[in-house]
Amino acid sequence: MALGKAYLSSAEIRDLSQRSDLWGAWLVVHCWGLILGAAAVFAAFPNLLTWLLAVMVIGSRQLGLAILMHEAAHNALFRNRRLNDWAGEWLCGRPIIADLPEYRHYHLTHHRHTQTDRDPDLQLSKPFPTTRASLRRKLIRDITGQTGVKQRAQQVMFAFKMAGETEAVSSQDLAQAFSGPVIGRAILANVVLFALFWAITGAWWGWLALWLAPLLTWFQMVLRIRNIAEHGAVEFSDDPFRNTRTTLANPMERLFLAPYRVNYHLEHHLVMHIPAHNLPRLHRLLVEKGLGPRMTTARGYADVLRQASSLS
Repeated sequence: MALGKAYLSSAEIRDLSQRSDLWGAWLVVHCWGLILGAAAVFAAFPNLLTWLLAVMVIGSRQLGLAILMHEAAHNALFRNRRLNDWAGEWLCGRPIIADLPEYRHYHLTHHRHTQTDRDPDLQLSKPFPTTRASLRRKLIRDITGQTGVKQRAQQVMFAFKMAGETEAVSSQDLAQAFSGPVIGRAILANVVLFALFWAITGAWWGWLALWLAPLLTWFQMVLRIRNIAEHGAVEFSDDPFRNTRTTLANPMERLFLAPYRVNYHLEHHLVMHIPAHNLPRLHRLLVEKGLGPRMTTARGYADVLRQASSLS
């Protein structure tokens, strides 16, 4: 049962839960449009500045693909179930080496046991708050590619049964326990992307510079920041207003850190099948009902990082 039923009427939930194939198509097109647009700008004006901008935009939209796969995991991306699952797998998950069925199982477990000992995401939130030095080291490992290389190596090693236990990752993130066929489908998707980026840039290294580099660096960093924002440095309890955080993101943060309303995470946990584009409406409705003071919120991602690194 949706946690939000204690605070919202059935009519309100039904209205907010309306899915749309047109909305789903627009979100997927928008995400890939920004990715290919950033690559085209670099191809037209190849220099260090346009490459760095492309890495930031593409890395944020790789997170966007993960978020849209998350929408599909809740059957909220498209109204049509077959289209929802196909787009969630092949247009969103496979390109970033993620698997929708495995992710859906993992993520729904997180929803059932949020911030409890049975939450598979608990190890991501439990270390926070930490010190500034510790957080800085984590972010440096992310942006320099160390985290990304380690995780991709673990994925491949597990897929070919060359490794045992691997570190669990967040819901909405890349599942480590991939089988060989799953990796094979991810490789197929990236072969297509390799050809596409070669065509856009006219260079064989286009995929390396404009897809792999963002995936190993900017994507990893914003992935961690998003994870911290959702459940880091919040209450270890079953209160849905205290064990999850909503971050009030500005337009620049939505562009580079928090695409597709992922910042409204508390609202998502209250009614997890509401499409992301309706989460701001749900937030306003909860505030109008006088629930604002109960909600755990942050004024932005800088505020989140301050809270997460508040230990001396």
